[in-house]
Amino acid sequence: MGFERLFAEHTDAIFRYFVRRAPRQDCADLTADVFAIAWRKYDAIPSQFELPWLYKTASNVLANYRRKPRLTLLSDEGWAHTEATRLTEDDNPCDVYLANSSLKSALLQLKDRDRQVLLMNAWEGLDGQELALALGMTRGGAAATLSRARARFRTALATQDASASDSPLRTTLSEPRRTS
Repeated sequence: MGFERLFAEHTDAIFRYFVRRAPRQDCADLTADVFAIAWRKYDAIPSQFELPWLYKTASNVLANYRRKPRLTLLSDEGWAHTEATRLTEDDNPCDVYLANSSLKSALLQLKDRDRQVLLMNAWEGLDGQELALALGMTRGGAAATLSRARARFRTALATQDASASDSPLRTTLSEPRRTS
């Protein structure tokens, strides 16, 4: 009953993780890959940190996915697409969400690790020990990494067009979470 519960409780969260980072048509397969690994390593998953462990595994699955060469058939692309359209469709959905914004520009100025830390915190809702486990580091290391990433993000935002209005995502990424 243990694995079935793990699967039932966390499938949607892992699927949403991939929806924000990979082409939609591959998300179900990527999610299945994560749970295949979880099935094989079920006894090694820390019981109080199942979701962060799954996020870390998902991050590794996504990295492997992105390294694989993909065959693109001309019939899949269509003759009417422009180069810019193709790049947008293959791009990271997080980037598409932030298209043509100062947020995207600021995020793209960051190193991959900083961007990953910020998005795991802001979009996946991980902090404290959960963030540490997902990143494979100590809680103090994760807190320091998140703090430095936020500082770098604020610096990158400062170099962007100051006329852009504040958005909820900008606030979420650059400020610490308030806990009640």
